[in-house]
Amino acid sequence: MHPSSTLPPHLSAAPFTVYEARASSLSSARLRSSDLTSAGRLLYLPTGWDYELRSLARALSAATPGAWISHLTAAALLGLWLPSRYRGCRELHLSKPKALPPVRRQGVVGHTVLAFDDELMVLDGIRISTPARTWLDLARILPLEDLVAAGDQLVRRPRPELEGRMEPWATVPRLKAMLTRHPKLKGIVKAREATALIRAGADSAPETFLRLALATAGLPEPELQVRVVPGDPYSPAADLGYRQQRVAIQYDGGHHLTREQQSRDNRRDESFNSAGWRCFKFNADDLADDFRGAARRVRHALRPR
Repeated sequence: MHPSSTLPPHLSAAPFTVYEARASSLSSARLRSSDLTSAGRLLYLPTGWDYELRSLARALSAATPGAWISHLTAAALLGLWLPSRYRGCRELHLSKPKALPPVRRQGVVGHTVLAFDDELMVLDGIRISTPARTWLDLARILPLEDLVAAGDQLVRRPRPELEGRMEPWATVPRLKAMLTRHPKLKGIVKAREATALIRAGADSAPETFLRLALATAGLPEPELQVRVVPGDPYSPAADLGYRQQRVAIQYDGGHHLTREQQSRDNRRDESFNSAGWRCFKFNADDLADDFRGAARRVRHALRPR
């Protein structure tokens, strides 16, 4: 069947619901035209539409009153850290309360869960779980160390000039309070274990993995964001370190390869060296080794001289 009329611009560029179609005076016959594809109950896709998670999630949310975007989909939309195997995942996760029928929609992973009002929010017109609640839902999916890394991201203090917000997404006490509400949720035991390991101060998942690797190796827990001069916000800082032993530890990700960042890193290292610290730098090769070699080097540096 050939299209009988041109679609309105706002319906031709993204998925839309039957309610939006009716609001634009599209007939049932028009919705069966060749330039549209049904994406399940109440949902339509323009033929040739390039997949884009946010617009599809928005339409799915609008087509399912009372439900909300959750789990991996919510994490992707919120910008939460996820392991590489889940990045770019096109799997849509939708949660519903028990009072509504279970999700039965092709291409959608449905969940029936209890969520309190303050665990849900609206983001760009999408009803979605909050960052903290999304983290809790990920407890059934992610391994413990990955869950800790995601939790560290929740509680870290953001950089307003880069992230547009002043406060962290959550605090450890708020996470613990949320866990008490959901004692029977799948993954709750892992979430409790992860909460005990979450620390504010890690700027990346590899920093979290490095901290956990040092603890697994039996080393004391390092301080995070260690400054040469304690309490001075302008003093150079290392990702991790041991102040008493004057050991500073840095994880260098890809952005450390730029000339500008290398200049800043050199100035930081000079400040630590001048103050009598030993500086260690680790990178993706050490991460691939699960930081075992890194832990051995740090252990040796912590030995009394």
